[in-house]
Amino acid sequence: MSERVLFLYTELAGYTVACLQQLSRSAAVHVFRYPVNAEAPFQLDLGGFMRLYNRQDYTSAGLLAEVNRIDPDLIVCSGWIDKDYLKVCRAFAGKIPVVLALDNQWKGTLRQHAAAWLAPFTLKRIFSHCWVPGKRQSMFAKKLGFSDDNILLNLYSADTDAFDRVYTSYSETKQNAFPHRFVYAGRYHDFKGVRDLWEAFAQLQGETPNDWELWCLGTGSVQPLKHPAIRHFGFVQPGEMDRYMAQCGIFILPSRKEPWGVAVHEFAAAGFPLLLSDEVGAADAFLENGRNGFLIRAGDKESIKNAMRKIIALPDERIAGMMGLSNQLAKRITPAIWAQTILNVRHVRD
Repeated sequence: MSERVLFLYTELAGYTVACLQQLSRSAAVHVFRYPVNAEAPFQLDLGGFMRLYNRQDYTSAGLLAEVNRIDPDLIVCSGWIDKDYLKVCRAFAGKIPVVLALDNQWKGTLRQHAAAWLAPFTLKRIFSHCWVPGKRQSMFAKKLGFSDDNILLNLYSADTDAFDRVYTSYSETKQNAFPHRFVYAGRYHDFKGVRDLWEAFAQLQGETPNDWELWCLGTGSVQPLKHPAIRHFGFVQPGEMDRYMAQCGIFILPSRKEPWGVAVHEFAAAGFPLLLSDEVGAADAFLENGRNGFLIRAGDKESIKNAMRKIIALPDERIAGMMGLSNQLAKRITPAIWAQTILNVRHVRD
């Protein structure tokens, strides 16, 4: 009988589904999730390979009763915001591995120091392991008291096979005629640096007229800047992303705050050179500064302009030459690696 892995999630995104599908080949997968976020209304093909539960359908007691019925061999809990999720984890602590999923970077804030001080009396009594996407989050996990042996990496993975197919389909075309378009894909919020991006691009067009465009895919609270060379397309479903990728050349993510950024992984797998702010956690894995893109100082419009100016000044064949490295770096994390990470957690159940 295959082991039962339970995920206590908030949002469920397309990239998560690809990982869960991979895991379902070796384990029975059960997932509690919240309703779809209105700003990112993903239409997901769940394919019947896992058992889904709507979080809002369960009271605190009902949630625990349902989890007892599932009788999981391992639990993964997304953060510690949902107190009823924590009650479930507490009930199974010491009986099976109970894994905390954490994507916050260590910033040394007062709140983080408080969490670290309280962790021996709270989180460490509940969770046996901490699962993080990269080294910046690993530092936070260590501050919370988790040892290296109990810190798992690769919390997030893009659907690398899907985006590798995009790379294979369009790489030759781009090698022959590289598209002069930057593309941003993400929510329209100030912490994503979208105003910085739009204003920097508009200034660059005024200072150094060129034939490059900026295509933006997303929605949010920030009103789009109108400019002849900036196009806004709204939220794009994952299944429609490839036609935009085919027409664009450089992915840019100028976030002022970005714990990880799975979109970086997706665009890297599709062979995009990258312009990323130094706040983007995924830059550590998928960007080699100067080789497959450039690093930007977060919140610095001059830095954004300079990075775009560097790209515009390069010969097309040099930019196209960055594509293969991005695609190769994207293979550092895959759904198969993600699934194996959780399967490798050693059981503590008697």
